[in-house]
Formats: sequence, C-alpha cells, structure tokens
Amino acid sequence: MANRVSHFEILADDPERAIAFYTSVFGWDFKKWEGGQYEYWMVMTGKDEEVGGINGGMIRRAGPVAAEGMSANGFVCTMVVDAYDVIAEKIIAAGGQVVMAKYPLIGMAWQGYFKDTEGNVIGVHQPDVHAGK
Repeated sequence: MANRVSHFEILADDPERAIAFYTSVFGWDFKKWEGGQYEYWMVMTGKDEEVGGINGGMIRRAGPVAAEGMSANGFVCTMVVDAYDVIAEKIIAAGGQVVMAKYPLIGMAWQGYFKDTEGNVIGVHQPDVHAGK
C-alpha cells in the first residue's frame, strides 16, 4: 500500500546512550551501518516474520533538541506493550522521563508519553478493554 509509514528514525545526541536506553526498555537490536555519509544505525524492533510494526534507524542529531516545555517537534512513535507499568518502570530506570502520565482511553487502552534520554517523545500503549471503567 502506498503512503504507509515504513521506517522511523531516532535522533540522538549520544547514540551509545540512546542504544542503551532502547535496548534495556524494549529489547531492540542496533547495528551500525558502515559506508554512509553520516553515522547511522539500523534499528530492528522485532523479527521480520512478526506481524505488524516497523524497523527504523538512528542518526546523530544535527541541531538542538526542542527546549524544555516545548511540544514534540516531529512524529511521535508509540509502542504497543503488554504491561504498561513494567515498561514505564524500565523507561524511568533507563533515564527517561514522564511527559504525560498514564491515562485511560476508556474501553480501549492505557496510554502515556515519555522522553527518552535524547529528548525525543515516545508513546506507550497497552490495549485493555477495561481501561477507565
């Protein structure tokens, strides 16, 4: 299908710190891509045979991160998780920060937003038909 999101990119001031964050929180794999004009890492979020989801990349940030208190400056990727509270604890332990605390999407899911170690906003979504009821 045309016009579907097929790849994402994480901007990072400190790629090694970002790799540690996403590996410890979500278990993603990173592989440095050699031969390009810029430092670049491929990001594998799951196995190719798994249904849904996309893989992406990471590149060193070329400009300043949005100032504290500013809204997100770019697309926000949201990860579907099995256990919101477990992932939230991992995010905080890995150096992330709460942006919007956990809230119910009534009858659908638990949702919340965090900043990673690089100042990027990410979403966390746990499907739950009992949320907020």
